[in-house]
Amino acid sequence: MAVTDEAIEKIKEMIVSGALRPGDRLPKESELAAELGLSRNSLREAVRALSLIRILDVRQGDGTYVTSLDPQILLEALSFVVDFHRDDTVLEFLAVRRILEPAATALAAHRIDTAELDALEAALDALGVDPPVEELVAADLDFHRRIVGASGNTVLCSLLDGLSGPTTRARVWRGLTQEDAVSRTLYEHRAILAALRDRDAEAARSWATVHIASVEQWLRSVL
Repeated sequence: MAVTDEAIEKIKEMIVSGALRPGDRLPKESELAAELGLSRNSLREAVRALSLIRILDVRQGDGTYVTSLDPQILLEALSFVVDFHRDDTVLEFLAVRRILEPAATALAAHRIDTAELDALEAALDALGVDPPVEELVAADLDFHRRIVGASGNTVLCSLLDGLSGPTTRARVWRGLTQEDAVSRTLYEHRAILAALRDRDAEAARSWATVHIASVEQWLRSVL
């Protein structure tokens, strides 16, 4: 194991064991290096690496702290990675979304409240029957984000929010080139919403799967 990797593992062990908790300030560099049996250089490299993935927060003139470890913060690293996707990897992002989002939608069927369902329906009504593609895609992103948020699982919510970016361009492309893409999207949104109103988790899961798979199948056919 490289020296820096060893240093990272030792800091991770302190966090996992509870010796360092969210919001805690790390001991001074010299003290922590001595406690962990590390050189100050290897400790410094480990801190730099852990700060890049939002485990640690280095505050100039103040010290180094453990972040809140909130899933949204930790998964920002995922968003950074997916910004560099290639067109031929969008299918992989869609495949992951097809695995995760139906599960989140099924959870939401039991937890989403009536006011949120009414708000989602009002947003669909406001789009009309033939909205511009860019407007539809923006509404699509919001529709799914709100349903996933209603699942109550912050990790799923953060993961799916990070995965939505690489698929946005594919959704716009589909809306501009596939004849029935707009009407099909609106129909599937209505079907998902109806399943949520019925508190039918399996129907909600199925319609979410159909909805995401339709984009995936279209993209596979044109790549």
